[in-house]
Amino acid sequence: MPTLRSFLRIVDLHTVVVSALALAATAACIRWDLRADLPTALIGIAVIFPIVFSIHSAYRRREEALGAFASLRAHAAALAWAHRDWPGEADGHGERGRDLLLRLIRAIADLLATRRGDEGASDPAVVYGLLSELSRSHETLRSAGVSSGEVSRANQYLRHVVLDFERMRTIRDYRTPRALRAYSRIFLNAFPVLYAPYFAYLAAESSAAIGYTVAFVYSLVLVSLDNVQDALENPFDAIGEDDVDLAVAPELERLLTPSH
Repeated sequence: MPTLRSFLRIVDLHTVVVSALALAATAACIRWDLRADLPTALIGIAVIFPIVFSIHSAYRRREEALGAFASLRAHAAALAWAHRDWPGEADGHGERGRDLLLRLIRAIADLLATRRGDEGASDPAVVYGLLSELSRSHETLRSAGVSSGEVSRANQYLRHVVLDFERMRTIRDYRTPRALRAYSRIFLNAFPVLYAPYFAYLAAESSAAIGYTVAFVYSLVLVSLDNVQDALENPFDAIGEDDVDLAVAPELERLLTPSH
């Protein structure tokens, strides 16, 4: 059942429309006796190879996003514990560091969940403002007696947080090349209709049911591959099943809050 639910998520109105057009074109070709034994290898060269390349590229970007997000969370936790433990008995540093980092994680999640240029999208300046506050907080740790070496290490942790944030932001902003994406979209939608004479040829050679079935299966496969690529294209939009879950602030809050 989970497999069936996952499959049904990639079958949408787009699939229905293209399948209906392919079936209608096949019926028209059967009626007007337009038949041709077209080479099926052309579909693999012109459509399948480019879309599989796009899916692989989108999947690799998702894996890079997962790695960057894991690194960001780990360094954020290390910074929170540094604020809590390094100043010794000084009060308030642990709470300040934890609150700053939780606000940072939430701001990053809000920013990545929106597309660049969208109205109402979060401003990167909010994230960088919190990063700047963290940098100043490290100087407060120095004033509280934390050694220069430990403060330098905290700044290295902060550098990793900035680097991981920019990696994820770049993944959000830069997608599959637009020319390749446009090419794939046009031919994925066009081929089920353009191959209607071939489906009519199959219907004449065997039966009408075979021709219509093959037309429907071709449409389903091609459009489903396009939908898979769309779902992987932005790993932060919370639309696809394989997107990165950015809502980790509550979990981090539980982990970073000391138990008594």
